[in-house]
Amino acid sequence: MIQFDVHYALELLPIILKYLHITLGMAAISLVIALLTGLLLALTKVFKWPGLVWLADLFISFFRGTPLLVQLFLFYYGLPQLFPALKDMTAFQAAIAGLSLHFAAYMAESMRAAILSVESSQREAALSIGLTEIQAMRRIILPQAARIAIPPLMNNFIDLLKSTSLAFTLGVAEIMAKAQLEAASSFKFFESYLVVALVYWFIVVLCTKGQHWLEVRLSRGYR
Repeated sequence: MIQFDVHYALELLPIILKYLHITLGMAAISLVIALLTGLLLALTKVFKWPGLVWLADLFISFFRGTPLLVQLFLFYYGLPQLFPALKDMTAFQAAIAGLSLHFAAYMAESMRAAILSVESSQREAALSIGLTEIQAMRRIILPQAARIAIPPLMNNFIDLLKSTSLAFTLGVAEIMAKAQLEAASSFKFFESYLVVALVYWFIVVLCTKGQHWLEVRLSRGYR
């Protein structure tokens, strides 16, 4: 009977952690781009800007309706065939592009719902004192919507973080790729994949605690 090799798992942990900065960096950069893109998409749909709403709908429909792995392959293998200028794009850059746009589509819907959940009287009151639509959105509506959007956006980020594990299919040397290489060389698949699973789990637990702290902080004015 094969026994679980605790010693091997403990030796593997520091090896996996050496590549953690790549996973976290990929997730952080993708999060920033996804938030900015998602906010632009959400505002486009809320304000119903002529000529742009259908583009936003098409974007959201495509990136929510197709698998992330297919999108990563399109960015890394497909687009360089159509646009030669993209042939120098690295696997890391392609992974960030795929992750960012994929989760921007989900975050856009989360932010749009949060914006629409703010009472219309807030907007009307802002306009009545001379604020423009953009000023009312920036100063009145978005701060209130942020509190509502935190839980779904954090769920999106956690999904994004876990989805960085797909970047190994493009050759990005992150923690999942390293775990797979170690498993293939040692044939200790359970130990290798359990270690990387525990690393992801620990990061998600920290993110969940951060979400709780942020929710409490943003809700102080509503108590």
